[in-house]
Amino acid sequence: MADGQTITCDALVVGGGIAGLQSALDLADQDFSVVIIEKDLSIGGKMIRLSKVFPTLDCSSCITTPKMASAAHHKNITIHTWCDLKFLNSSDGIVRAHVTQKPRFVDEDKCIGCRKCEYACPVYVPDSEQGGFCATKAVRIPFSNAIPQVAALDPEFCMLCGKCEKVCPTGAIDYFQKPVDFTIEAKTAILATGFEMTTIKGKPQYGDGDVQNVITSLQMERLLAPHGPYNRVLRPSDGMEPDSIAFVQCAGSRDKSMGIPYCSRFCCMYAIKQAMLLSGSLPLADIIIYYMDIRAFGKGYEQFYQNAKAMGIQFVKGKVANIQQADDGAVAIRYEAQDGTGVTTENHDLVVLSLGVFPDWSPKGICPVSTGKDNFIQTVQPSIAPTLTDREGLFVAGAAAGPKDIVDSISEAGAAAMEASNYLMALGK
Repeated sequence: MADGQTITCDALVVGGGIAGLQSALDLADQDFSVVIIEKDLSIGGKMIRLSKVFPTLDCSSCITTPKMASAAHHKNITIHTWCDLKFLNSSDGIVRAHVTQKPRFVDEDKCIGCRKCEYACPVYVPDSEQGGFCATKAVRIPFSNAIPQVAALDPEFCMLCGKCEKVCPTGAIDYFQKPVDFTIEAKTAILATGFEMTTIKGKPQYGDGDVQNVITSLQMERLLAPHGPYNRVLRPSDGMEPDSIAFVQCAGSRDKSMGIPYCSRFCCMYAIKQAMLLSGSLPLADIIIYYMDIRAFGKGYEQFYQNAKAMGIQFVKGKVANIQQADDGAVAIRYEAQDGTGVTTENHDLVVLSLGVFPDWSPKGICPVSTGKDNFIQTVQPSIAPTLTDREGLFVAGAAAGPKDIVDSISEAGAAAMEASNYLMALGK
């Protein structure tokens, strides 16, 4: 792509997660031309990083990968990854987006995904795609089913030894690659920018990220995944199989001190899902979920919760007040049970924090749509048309408008595509 180039299309989709992909596919199947811009090196969003989905326990990759492939091969869809949206405006039926594509230091047009550069690279770095539990190379394809299958070089760790350049059969390595600025002109846009999770270092009373064997829910997803870092569930500090595992709910939600006073909605369900999967992987382990309230609101969710209790997973109603390091790598949890037994301290081999959810992208100063008090994109008719923003021609889908699970995100993505399609038809595409 040339610097300063202008791309024209019918619809722009900001975000290549499950909501963005569904919106793009629904529009493209109606013969509208669609451009997707994604901030990560691959499309797929959070869902492609999960092991299974609730309440069916279907394989997450088995659902997401076909949609990724369909979008990548659709004649009406163009995908740009590793992009920053600098500015987006809508006026007179034209949406203009100014985008910067960050350098991969690998030529996308030349890279064939052979991974020879990755095999030759001598520099090992923490693999964020595996929760930081294992290492990857300074130049690599992000993960096995990433789309596009194009390598990227991390300049923070690269020592410029030149080994990747020597083995590349197509000469794709480019140490001097620069950012590329380009403009997208569309008639409508769907904002599907998703969510991010609060940091594990956000709460001093929970160890501030310094307590061994306290991990995040996304790290637990990687431990449970069949292509995870250890191929089984192990305690990260010493590789021991944990005999006692605890989940701490509302570790970042419903907490004004964290700036997230609202419920993040799906934390209860993914904790129950992970507990059920752990019960299968470690049938002799004690699994406890410390909760304030269980929110099992969707179709089949209450039965899913009851099934977990029938499997022997323990549910303790009480807010965890403190987490500290105990002996032999154990984690001490101090809480007050609501059954009247008072303040108690329990030791566990592994603790999983259900962190809070907040918007992954803020439109302030970038895009003329309003946000609510929770900083998610505000919709003007949430109960009737939950994808309409206060700006004509701009629509929202998925967790960009508020915390929601995969089912609701996909449903809203279809609704956003319908609204965008009607808008395009009204313009006389």
